[in-house]
Amino acid sequence: MEGSSLSVALPQLLRHRNSVPDVPQDVDYFMQHLNDPNWEYQSASTEVGDSFELDTKRDAFSSGHSIRSSDLETDSQADSTFRSESSKAHLREAYDDYDDESPYPEVRAAVSSVDDSLTPVNTFRTWFLGIILCTFLSGMNHLFIERYPSVAISPLVIQLVALPMGKGLEWLLPKKQFNTFGYVWSFNPGPFNIKEHTVITVMASTVYNDVYVTTVFVTQKVFYGQTLSFAYEILLSLSTQLFGFALAGMTRQFLVWPASMIWPGSLVSCALLNTLHKNFGKIDRRHISRERFFLFVMLGSAAWYFLPGYLFTALSMFNWVCWIAPQNATVNSLFGYSTGLGMGFVTFDWAVISWIGSPLVTPWWAEANIFAGFVFFIWFITPILYFKNVFFAQYMPILTGSSFDNTGNPYNVNAILTDGIFDEAKYQAYSPMFISIGFLMSYGVQFATLTSVIVHTFLWYRHDLIRQIRRTVNDERDVHSRLMSAYREVPWFWYAGIGVFAFVCGVIGIEIYPTQLPVWGLVVALLLSTLFLIPVGMIRAITNQVIPLNVLSEIVVGYMIPGKPVAMMLFKTYGYITVVQSLTFTSDLKIGHYMKIPPRIMFIAQCLAAVIAAFVCVGVQAWEFANIEDFCTPHQKDGWKCLDVNTFATASIIYGEIGPRRMFSSGALYNPMMYFFVIGAVMPIPFYILACKYPQSLWRYVNIPVFFAGLGQLPPATGIMYSSAAMIGAFFQWFMRRFHFRWWMRYNYILSAALDSGVAIGLVLIFFCLQFPKGGVSVNWWGNTVWQNTYDSLGVPMKVTNTSFGPSTWS
Repeated sequence: MEGSSLSVALPQLLRHRNSVPDVPQDVDYFMQHLNDPNWEYQSASTEVGDSFELDTKRDAFSSGHSIRSSDLETDSQADSTFRSESSKAHLREAYDDYDDESPYPEVRAAVSSVDDSLTPVNTFRTWFLGIILCTFLSGMNHLFIERYPSVAISPLVIQLVALPMGKGLEWLLPKKQFNTFGYVWSFNPGPFNIKEHTVITVMASTVYNDVYVTTVFVTQKVFYGQTLSFAYEILLSLSTQLFGFALAGMTRQFLVWPASMIWPGSLVSCALLNTLHKNFGKIDRRHISRERFFLFVMLGSAAWYFLPGYLFTALSMFNWVCWIAPQNATVNSLFGYSTGLGMGFVTFDWAVISWIGSPLVTPWWAEANIFAGFVFFIWFITPILYFKNVFFAQYMPILTGSSFDNTGNPYNVNAILTDGIFDEAKYQAYSPMFISIGFLMSYGVQFATLTSVIVHTFLWYRHDLIRQIRRTVNDERDVHSRLMSAYREVPWFWYAGIGVFAFVCGVIGIEIYPTQLPVWGLVVALLLSTLFLIPVGMIRAITNQVIPLNVLSEIVVGYMIPGKPVAMMLFKTYGYITVVQSLTFTSDLKIGHYMKIPPRIMFIAQCLAAVIAAFVCVGVQAWEFANIEDFCTPHQKDGWKCLDVNTFATASIIYGEIGPRRMFSSGALYNPMMYFFVIGAVMPIPFYILACKYPQSLWRYVNIPVFFAGLGQLPPATGIMYSSAAMIGAFFQWFMRRFHFRWWMRYNYILSAALDSGVAIGLVLIFFCLQFPKGGVSVNWWGNTVWQNTYDSLGVPMKVTNTSFGPSTWS
């Protein structure tokens, strides 16, 4: 098939082409992609469809980084139409013609398929800006994470400011060349380029997620009254950061190199990078440029945030039904946005809408799975259990991360401890622990997640995993892997060496301080995270959703090392956050893969950023305790209430002090929740069978691990965060993508980046200009108090007792 232009007679092939077949060639063409919901096709009965006109084939290595119109400018959709009676041979022949492009429209909308391997990357500008900006980002995000709503400064903000800063250094720095031991270099090797910008972005993305172990430190200080040393904190911070980095490098052939691992979150960064460099200094006369679109939306978002974030906070917590009946427990339980179920869709705060993740990034089929699980378990099952007072639920708010005793008061941790160890006699004299029915339901679906992800991965990806074990990046046929073959890969033992260093730091940390976590417990936690990394990573790469392993870690350590809450928290950190950190690093590796960054530069950038984050976050946390009044208390006036720490501490009580045996084993109050393990193992099977039997039906989009795991952020997330995200996601990821595809390709990811950036800028201005200086400036009026004076905001339960509730005896 030759010619300068070729129209391919396949229905919707532009959106549906794929790279290397994931199954043997004798398998039906459609069945190849059954396990890849992001790959789309129309049924064979489709009569007519649009196609893209293919450009003339070009050399894979181009002399520039600019993006072809067929990549980002999707105006080039051809008008040619065709019949769909093509044979399988014709399908595969057409597929081969698309091998110089990604098979996924999301990728083509964000990523260039050309590369210049001579573009300078390892420059002074890269490391100077990268170190400064990642230090700033890690410090600011650690500061704001304990605020509610906890809006984080996105790495996209760093992308925005890095370009003018890089261009400024391009103008400012001397161009003189130096020869150092035979290596010729310059402070200014030429124009600030997209690859330098990408490395800076990756360093920012690496430090975007907080150093999770610092939550353990806060819990130890606030809930257990312990005093910690700097050496202890920095050793564990380095250990937890770097072990995840090591695992990310060891799993590249499974999670980075395959084309089907698209990593939707990484595409936002790629889209913005390409947009900024493509349009820098240019005027787009046909329509508003992406650069100007980003700027206008960001400024509008920052200005708007002053309303829901400061002047009129009721726009954020827009639970108007509760304003009408502020002291009606039933209404507040159902419609409340704080401790209620959030039965509504309206909020005017992007920080709330995007709290569980930007709905403009996650594929719509994944958002639909999450919302379906949310509606069934939280809006349908939970109210039934609550109003029937199952598990004494009505003596607590319907959805909160706090724990309670049998009088309805917050559970007193110190009442059951002696020298930091669980005391059975004190426990018997005090009270069993109770949690809200919404929190309990969240635990149940997380139990189901653990077994469902194992069964789902075996059913859908067993052949892919076996195949990828034997592959290298040179075996991948998609365009991005072929372009990356021009660069030297990082040897596996580089990552292994980092892993050994991280392990040694962890051993020293848990031994120099009385953590009560034995070294063998640390080993078990790391083995647990390693075992689940690939299946959890594959789901993240396809759906943009994280499968939480925190509950699994809590259950395992609760049975292995009962009655030791600090040991439990550290085991959970290594067993759970190692996977999360590893997926963050892997997502950044995919950015480097898409943007054609030399792997060894990526290795240095990520490792350096991880170390910087460890030191910065430990330092910022010390500053918070010293300078923020009533930090991490329920009534902190500016919202620094540390709700995530509250949930974290509750888990330490359940699994670390009291232990899962007293909570969930046979005869315990919450034992029925253990059936969720069985439910999770069984549910993927019928949907897999249906998808195989009807491969072109909607059954292929049903993803049971995502159906369950989407609820893992409840609490501190609340119902409005799920419902509003689903509503916005339906509009942009389904309606706009389906009916206004060219607009979606051009602006969707840019819109997400701009909204995130604007909220972050607005939050920084509000805190440092209005709230922090000299005790802050408060605005007290109806719009800021109406939502606070409700049973929902105050956490008032359905029933209140003057004596006690629950069982008369417990063990």
